[in-house]
Amino acid sequence: MLALQRNTARRKGGIFRLPAAMRIIYGARISIATIVVWAAASLAAHAQTTPAEAGAGAVSSLAEGVYAKARPRLLQVRTLLGTDGSQTSLGSGFMIDGEGLAFTNFHVVSQFALQPTTYRMEYVAPDGSRGLLRLLAIDVTNDLAVVQLDRRGSPFFEFDPRALTGTVPKGQRLYAMGNPLDLGFTIVEGTYNSLVEKSYQERIHFTGALNAGMSGGPAVTADGGIVGVNVAKEIDGDLVSFLVPARFAKALLDRARRASLATGEATRKEIDRQLIEWQHGQMKALTDAGFRNAVFGPYTAPETAAPWFTCWSQTNADAVPKPRALVNSTDCSNKTWLFISDSLQTGSIEISHSHIKSVDLNAFQFSVFLSKYFTVPRAGTRSREHVTRSQCVEDFVFANEPQRPELRVVWCARALREYEGLYNVSLVAVTRDSDAQALVSKLAMSAVSYENALALGQRFVAGIGVGK
Repeated sequence: MLALQRNTARRKGGIFRLPAAMRIIYGARISIATIVVWAAASLAAHAQTTPAEAGAGAVSSLAEGVYAKARPRLLQVRTLLGTDGSQTSLGSGFMIDGEGLAFTNFHVVSQFALQPTTYRMEYVAPDGSRGLLRLLAIDVTNDLAVVQLDRRGSPFFEFDPRALTGTVPKGQRLYAMGNPLDLGFTIVEGTYNSLVEKSYQERIHFTGALNAGMSGGPAVTADGGIVGVNVAKEIDGDLVSFLVPARFAKALLDRARRASLATGEATRKEIDRQLIEWQHGQMKALTDAGFRNAVFGPYTAPETAAPWFTCWSQTNADAVPKPRALVNSTDCSNKTWLFISDSLQTGSIEISHSHIKSVDLNAFQFSVFLSKYFTVPRAGTRSREHVTRSQCVEDFVFANEPQRPELRVVWCARALREYEGLYNVSLVAVTRDSDAQALVSKLAMSAVSYENALALGQRFVAGIGVGK
């Protein structure tokens, strides 16, 4: 199970749970790992050094030089209440040209993007200077934003050419910078470990310590070339962090230079457009990957062949005391999601199958036991602020088809209030051909069009059958 933390500091932290495969913590109160800015001067204070210490001194001296050059190019990005100016979130950013353009993450500026009349943005430079920011362009799917400072002529970063062509060698030393938890600007040494495998979205695996507040900061080579943008870390691992590849940042910068978001209304329409486009792409990729038949006792059921899904199995066969019904389950979920706001994350898809077989239950007892598993799965948020009341239909299918068991199916959908045409959809199906065993299959999809949800749901149900 992958647990990620977005590296944005919030005034009020909270834990928001996404369905099954991924837990994301936004702005949570976490223990702070010490980030050391290696300095050659501190090592030189030691009269005697071992060869290993001498090597560490060389690396540290390099980091010192990287940070000294980068410092005037760094920013802290703050979201403030428009009324009293109190801060609601903190992130990082960096200059990308001499005309005052800078990068940060979309999740750093999402409050302003969604509610521009309630919030405003400002930057704080390492020298203490500050000013207002204007939102020029967003890439929700890659968690990026381009902002405009109220000044020009500042030094800026440039992209590493290898990062734009995907030829950065694995093991390349990188330096990530930002302002963690408002403690001050820092530099973190780490390693480039290529793109994350089993992910629909492209993310760089960075072996280094990213912490809350560093979101939107740069990750650079020793020469100062941008390789990626800080975005998240895994909270269940050590030094497992993630960067948005530089090529997505370059594409967004080009777009910002061609045409910028003029108004809050234009920003909102752009968010809607990107969400619709992204879910169409994800559903097409899922369909193109196809499904394979998995065997559960006498039944077969569909499991996606998409490489970005991870499946875990479990059983109660070894439970003590001995269970009166055996339950063997498989849960598959993607590691793909989009951050929209602190209370709304979308894009997750979950598939689960549970084969339940009586050991010594009679038909009535087995029916009661089975009912505990016949529940509608959660799909996305259930907050009435963001979605409508669930609308469900129930039916029996395959009752007269010889190669398929009779199924009882429940289908539920909730419309996203603020995003027209998108729904959170859940489906649960249970076989009805035996009093002693059954297969319970579930599908949950968040922020999908109704047409895409219906097509995937029909394919899912059609894939449930009886093995030969």
